Amino acid sequence: MSWIEEIKRYTPYTKQEESDKEAILYAIDSFNNLLTRENPLAHITSSGYIVNKDKTKVLMIYHNIYNSWSWTGGHADGDEDLLYVAIKEAKEETGVKNIKALDNKIFSLDVLPVPAHTKRGKEIASHLHLSIAYLLEADENDELIIKEDENSGVKWIPIDEVGIYSTELDMIKLYEKFNHKIKQFY
Repeated sequence: MSWIEEIKRYTPYTKQEESDKEAILYAIDSFNNLLTRENPLAHITSSGYIVNKDKTKVLMIYHNIYNSWSWTGGHADGDEDLLYVAIKEAKEETGVKNIKALDNKIFSLDVLPVPAHTKRGKEIASHLHLSIAYLLEADENDELIIKEDENSGVKWIPIDEVGIYSTELDMIKLYEKFNHKIKQFY
């Protein structure tokens, strides 16, 4: 199934996700370069919300750009296999070798604003991340490794304390949605 078909088949969990799904599908119909960073307004990203086996902890990184504890993820950079991108980014950003999807289906669809920032000496304009998220699982006893060019910390955080560690209000709401969905369905 194509990445576009996967998005079309996704059943939104909240009213906000309904709106975000519509916006993502509109962007897909409007632009042919969303899988790359060539589009300066919006592009597809793929992220992983990584839980331990008993779903009591979340593996997070301290993101250098946002100065906050955050989930893992990154740009599709032309890759249509968004689950692969989410797992690849999770491994790169945490150092954990064995990360798997709890479900091969999309876990969440969200339109996330990204403020202007500097990355690797280049000025990046404000834009939108059309976020495709997957629920991932890892062993909390695996070695954690910091990816210094992107983060300055990697650690397991109790799932009910994620909002204490994140300093981004929009992301705290997102993590709360994820945690609610995990408790309801997993």
